[in-house]
Amino acid sequence: MFVEDTQAFRVIEQITVTIFILDYLLRWMTADYRMGKKAWSFVFYPFTGWAIVDLLSILPGLSVLSRGFKILRVTRLLRILRLVKFIRYTEKIQVLGKVIRKEKGVLLTVLGIAVFYVFLTALIMFNAEPHVNPVTGATVFEDFFDALYWATVTLTTVGYGDLTPVTDIGRLVSMLSSLFGVAIIALPSGVITARYLEELRSQRNRNPKDDNPAH
Repeated sequence: MFVEDTQAFRVIEQITVTIFILDYLLRWMTADYRMGKKAWSFVFYPFTGWAIVDLLSILPGLSVLSRGFKILRVTRLLRILRLVKFIRYTEKIQVLGKVIRKEKGVLLTVLGIAVFYVFLTALIMFNAEPHVNPVTGATVFEDFFDALYWATVTLTTVGYGDLTPVTDIGRLVSMLSSLFGVAIIALPSGVITARYLEELRSQRNRNPKDDNPAH
């Protein structure tokens, strides 16, 4: 018997979805206080990011609350979005989101360099490598997507080994791609870590009482 068929699950689902619906409606009713756009706040709120997440997390439960919504059972996978709602109440994750927004210029630049390098190495590999391994006779780099897949897993230093170059040029590109991948991963990680620690220090300076339990 699946867990969805148990009575306990149905009760828990009904309670949680009801709470989500009330939370959504209350946030909508008080949108003018937070958005500051007066009557227009009630119009714009359903199209904000968090409101969309809230609505999508509610939809899968409607088939439990009312059997008339059986067509919405295809949205069961959207239940995973309920985990995203915890971000709203987790301060440290909100700090991380603020860091990513502040450093989006650097992160987008690194992403652009990585995408360019992936396409460049994939193009080199697709033209330099034979489409059939002369040693094993296996088909490798049969199309450009195979080359893109190889370039991506090599750049991220994963390297599953299911596609391997056999020419000297291909092996040289593979070594350079692996070394370059370490730098690509380390750069944004260092930027995010440094900015994250800076944000935490700033919060502690703004709220010194948080570090002193005596207050």
